[in-house]
Amino acid sequence: MTTVIPNLPSIPTEGALAGLNVVDLMWVVAGPTSTRTMADFGATVVRIESANRIETARGIGPFHDNAQGLDHSGLFGNMNANKLGLSLNLSTQEGRDVLLDLIKWCDVLTESFSPRAMRAWGMDYESLREIRPDLIMLSTCLFGQAGPLSRVAGFGTMGAAIGGYVALAGNLGGAPIGPYSAYTDYLSPRFALPTILAALDYRDRTGEGVYIDQAQAESSLHFMSAALLDYTINGRVPELVGNADPDMAPHGCYATAGDDDWVAIAVRNDADWANLCAAMGMGELTCDDRFADLTARKANEDELNGIVSGWAAQHGALEVEYMLQAFGVPAHAVSNSSAAVADPQLQHRGHFIPIEHPVHGVQTVEAAKGQMSVTPPSYRSSAPTIGRDNDLVLREILGYDDERIAQLAIADALT
Repeated sequence: MTTVIPNLPSIPTEGALAGLNVVDLMWVVAGPTSTRTMADFGATVVRIESANRIETARGIGPFHDNAQGLDHSGLFGNMNANKLGLSLNLSTQEGRDVLLDLIKWCDVLTESFSPRAMRAWGMDYESLREIRPDLIMLSTCLFGQAGPLSRVAGFGTMGAAIGGYVALAGNLGGAPIGPYSAYTDYLSPRFALPTILAALDYRDRTGEGVYIDQAQAESSLHFMSAALLDYTINGRVPELVGNADPDMAPHGCYATAGDDDWVAIAVRNDADWANLCAAMGMGELTCDDRFADLTARKANEDELNGIVSGWAAQHGALEVEYMLQAFGVPAHAVSNSSAAVADPQLQHRGHFIPIEHPVHGVQTVEAAKGQMSVTPPSYRSSAPTIGRDNDLVLREILGYDDERIAQLAIADALT
């Protein structure tokens, strides 16, 4: 029986990052992914939103019950679990005053607005360090805080385009199709989080704050290193090759028996090729000059893929996976969403976490990005509904009394 975690928003007291206070002005995916990880490991993350300007991710599917709504987005729920939610109207001076109080409280301020927003409020890093000299501040946007593209608006889909990823994905002779979704949104947090942790280490050693200016598209270029080096050294631009690989053949996804079932196969060397032939019951192919070595197999790749495709189509995807794995050939059935949810490995590791939710009863989120033996992650609450934790943040964290909170409400600062 699956245990559902009670939805109990709180100030965490345990975890590797317990005692770390974070103000989260992030949105969509790239920014919130970093702060979600910090929250999982014990940081107190206060996420600021406003009902006057709905967070984009709340309108991105998949949706509970296939119906749109402020609290229906599975994507938003996954990126913001474990965070406290404060509704704050930053277009009001009173709302910005509350934000300033939170900045005095926090160790880390994270924001993913356009470069002009924080400056317009007088909350650029140079101004904020006057009130909090040891502040760690991360500004993360698509192209960074300065330069000719700094004010260009866009999402990770644009980041993938300018970063070169779109030009790498597609079939031979066809148009670029790019990787799925807003690709740089899922790469850049891998750099934002360790950079924040490094800045905290620096602060602990020196007592000084750090400003981090992260261009998400630029960070993601590190995953393009091979292609960039190949062009720099050899003047060679990668071509669209579908699932082909320059150093493996056969290599690709092959249709199997069933409805839209596929298996990925990668043959690394001649030994893998011999084992694949044995598994297919076609040992004679190892003596075929067309496939004698990698060079020959690449030269006759269309014929080779035709042979493998014909064999795979006679078997189920899992059957092919188990058979080839038994022969030492890298292979795996291509998982869709339902297969991933039922995957015994993911279930064993507790990858899917059910948490009580005020609107849907239960909301499922992914587990933390890693496990730590001494200070494991914890799961305390679902993603906040707008303003869910106003009382906790204003009273327990900032120490506001009834009169101050009433004044904020009258000033429309808490919407």
